[in-house]
Amino acid sequence: MKIAVVSITKHGIGLAGQVVAALPGAQLFAPEKFRAEAEAAAPGAASCYAGKVGDQVPALFAAFDGIVCIVSLGAIVRLIAPHLKGKEVDPAVVVIDEAGKFAIPVLSGHLGGANQLAGHLASALGAQAVLTTASDARETIGVDILGRELGWTFVASHDEIVRCSAAMVNDEPVALVQEAGSADWWPGHANGRSGPLPANVQLFARLEAVDPAAFAAVLWISERTMPADYAARLAGRCVTYRPGAAA
Repeated sequence: MKIAVVSITKHGIGLAGQVVAALPGAQLFAPEKFRAEAEAAAPGAASCYAGKVGDQVPALFAAFDGIVCIVSLGAIVRLIAPHLKGKEVDPAVVVIDEAGKFAIPVLSGHLGGANQLAGHLASALGAQAVLTTASDARETIGVDILGRELGWTFVASHDEIVRCSAAMVNDEPVALVQEAGSADWWPGHANGRSGPLPANVQLFARLEAVDPAAFAAVLWISERTMPADYAARLAGRCVTYRPGAAA
């Protein structure tokens, strides 16, 4: 990820230097009046701007995959709100308080990687990651990031992701069918998982063993084309994962 680290106060810039050090290739952005502090905190990786920080947001959104802000949460919400387009394209945004106690994902927690970024920064800074997405808070399966660390891709519409995610976090019965790919996706799941699979998830080795009427959602890990009868019966409530060569 290309990461921008934004700080607007003299004291925050010192913490920003630690953040840059924890994220190879990250770039620090700070007001021009704090150029000396910024260059000392992040030698060779500091950029300074004139004017308001809000004026920098469009360029930051366009150029970076993630933005770490040492700015108040409320201020960041107001600054980024006019520039939001959608979870599939918005960058990850993480806020860290100036004391370095909390790392809070604000935008694109799953698809954009903000939750994972916050977890990494929390470890690096000795902070607490504050994860508010339901699947992370309850340590269940994040439907839209299942297998991401293994290079898997998914095939599903936005509505299918929403419906299957809701089934997962609301403890509705979910069938997880694994016909391909590495079997260690659970311990390697995004943000780390431990313990058994969620009680509402039932594992299957073949799709044909699943009774579609018995499940609110089906997560299908496979390289084959879904049989037409199952495609019709699972329409709108199935996410397909393709391990591919990465497996």
